Amino acid sequence: MLRRFLVLAAVVIAASSLLTAPAQATSRHGGYLALGDSVAFGYRPEAGEDYPNAANFSGYAEKYAALRGLRLANASCPGETTGSLLVVTAPSNGCENGYRLAYPLHVSYAGSQIGYAVQYLRTHRDTRLVTLTIGANDMFLCQDNTPDHCTGASFTAALNQVSRNLASILSAVRAQYRGDVVLVSYYSLDYRDPTQVAQVKAINAALTQVTRRYHGKIADGFTAFLLASLRTGGDPCAAGLLVKLSTGGCDVHPSAAGHRALTAALAFAH
Repeated sequence: MLRRFLVLAAVVIAASSLLTAPAQATSRHGGYLALGDSVAFGYRPEAGEDYPNAANFSGYAEKYAALRGLRLANASCPGETTGSLLVVTAPSNGCENGYRLAYPLHVSYAGSQIGYAVQYLRTHRDTRLVTLTIGANDMFLCQDNTPDHCTGASFTAALNQVSRNLASILSAVRAQYRGDVVLVSYYSLDYRDPTQVAQVKAINAALTQVTRRYHGKIADGFTAFLLASLRTGGDPCAAGLLVKLSTGGCDVHPSAAGHRALTAALAFAH
């Protein structure tokens, strides 16, 4: 475990340096399909005039595609849940019932995200990588819509549903594709808060268990953010890993530096 921690630390440092260097021309080495929620999308709050052009949003998927010379199709949607990724009428945290109604995604498609993914994989046999970040919005909905605010039995129930939905997602992907699938796991918003850390670890553990059942790999976003926030005592906001808000403090979404940390984790896993 210590050796893995040290190796990932070295990768985070090296990748951060590489990813801040000027972009260089790269050859194309196949397709890369990114799936998931606002983290995978590269969403930023308070983006104002940037929203009508999806190209204004760039996250770990875009950074990794440029790093490896992959042709990216980023199908992610801000607010997507594991349920709405499968069925557009399922509860969403602002994707189908919000963002998609007002603004474009990185790629255009009708219907569900999994429907697009299946069609993409069926017609792009040169795909080399599929990544996925999903599940946090399910838990946000659980917090908003349960009497215990997702701190008791409802947390377990929501996590079990996320696991079932993720199994359906990965089953559909694997029916078309046998290459590398990588789950980019979630980070803590504050590593000094034992309760918050425990919740994120529980979510990641459930997602990891299902992903490995479908022969997927894990990009350890949790540890990448931990390493990158050590100099601030475990505060990702103070470390510049989260988007700063005009009202003070930080949003839950990664900043450019946060996405570099996630890209480093992805490079380590893949």
